[in-house]
Amino acid sequence: MTQILAWFPPQAHPEEAQATSVDGSPSQLSLSPVGSPGDQPQATAEPSPPSRQPDPVIQIVRTQLADSSVTKGANAEDLATLQAFYAARTEGPLWVTEMGLSARGQAIVFEVGKADDWGLDPKAFELPPASSLLKSAEAQAAAEIKLDLSILKYARFARGGRLTPSTVSDLFDQDPPLRNPKTVISEISAADAPDKYLESLQPKHEQFLRLRQALLKARGKNEDGIVSGKPAGERDIRRLVINMERWRWMPEDLGVVYVWNNAPEFMLYVVKNGKTIFADKTLVGTIGYATPVFTADMKTIVFNPDWIAPATVVTENLLPPLRGGDYSILRAHELLVSYQGKQVDPSSVNWGRVNILNYTFTQKTGPNNVLGKVKFLFPNKHTVYMHDTVPFRKKHFQEPVRMIGHECVRMEKPLQFAKILLGEDKGWGAQQVEALWDKSVNSSVSIDRKIPVHMTYFTTVVNEAGKLSTLPDVYGLDRKLALALFGDASGFPQPPPEAKQPANASSTSRTAFGSIAGSLSGFLRD
Repeated sequence: MTQILAWFPPQAHPEEAQATSVDGSPSQLSLSPVGSPGDQPQATAEPSPPSRQPDPVIQIVRTQLADSSVTKGANAEDLATLQAFYAARTEGPLWVTEMGLSARGQAIVFEVGKADDWGLDPKAFELPPASSLLKSAEAQAAAEIKLDLSILKYARFARGGRLTPSTVSDLFDQDPPLRNPKTVISEISAADAPDKYLESLQPKHEQFLRLRQALLKARGKNEDGIVSGKPAGERDIRRLVINMERWRWMPEDLGVVYVWNNAPEFMLYVVKNGKTIFADKTLVGTIGYATPVFTADMKTIVFNPDWIAPATVVTENLLPPLRGGDYSILRAHELLVSYQGKQVDPSSVNWGRVNILNYTFTQKTGPNNVLGKVKFLFPNKHTVYMHDTVPFRKKHFQEPVRMIGHECVRMEKPLQFAKILLGEDKGWGAQQVEALWDKSVNSSVSIDRKIPVHMTYFTTVVNEAGKLSTLPDVYGLDRKLALALFGDASGFPQPPPEAKQPANASSTSRTAFGSIAGSLSGFLRD
């Protein structure tokens, strides 16, 4: 008898039991092996892989970051950043090995160690020793944290976070362009050359880089930071550091086209693509009414403007005579008084009881208008703007030190300035601008393009030929910053106080000065 043998396919392994489609994805069809369902073993779920345990050093880093005795004095935001970063990290340390700092860690120590080449103080950073063996995991964790904190502190200082500008002087209305520490630790941990990353955080402004070259030279170093000559005096070095610090407070991007007003230089510049296309002499505020430091965008040019007395003039110059019943000051300066937009008779107001700041004092456009023919508005909380000035003031542009009047900036060549701005903004020709100038009608032109106005205070500048110029510290701000940075203001004298005006200056008549414009010299010091 012939024996018949039956062949059955081998039973599939549970992982192989699921069919796949042509494209490799799991099929919805299930293939059952020969035999009844009850004869087949039940498939079991594959166990999930064990979770990866963090590196032992990283575990200690986490513990030490939570220990206030280890992180005492650390910046709160930097500390929170590191705690979050290492809580999510499972790989090993960024900068340390059992043998000490890695090559990347040593590169950072070297870069931070030459902070003084960039106007920073190396002693401000607590660095781990670059060549020491780190025998224990605890020592490795401590070195890792020290280097992390130094990195974040260096990044903050490089971007202007060493001081809060307004604490040095309320004239500094600036917000340094700090980089988020989360961004810093993320970027430097991935950087091929972390030392170069730190260097890249320094300002890129041309003046900052020129000042840095001047600083190296003053320290007797060459471009590579190697000592090659005799250093300059400490005051000269500190002045350079002071001005470099102020550049750290400037916006990172100054603008394609921007206006640069530098109070100690008594100069105004228009810069386009890094090149100066216009320069003009300016008059700035006196020490008692100092021109503040800030950045705002140019928005409007007003030809043949009215002048509205600012709060300082109203309270200091107008209120005393008005309370005494003397209204001649208003007639002498052709000032109209209005309340909520309606003109009022000043003699009908009890100036001893009302809030004078609720009233508006306006000088209409005309040959004696204190603003001259044009004003340039870049809205800001200081109510500061740039403008022309009355003819008799033009002589002051020939003086070397040009401080006069309140905070606003007066310029020698406002018509040319208007032509430059409107040419850049609207492509207008000179004749179109001159037509508005000559009409003697109050008219405004909006600026559509972004043109930042940088009101600055730099007492050391370097021109394109590398020539270093030192300017007078007219407001004593070098002295204040020296004290804040070095704890010592030696070599930076306090400027003399502003001379007091004669007691009767504000009420001097038109006859005494010969004209309304003349009387404004005593009234507005403009």
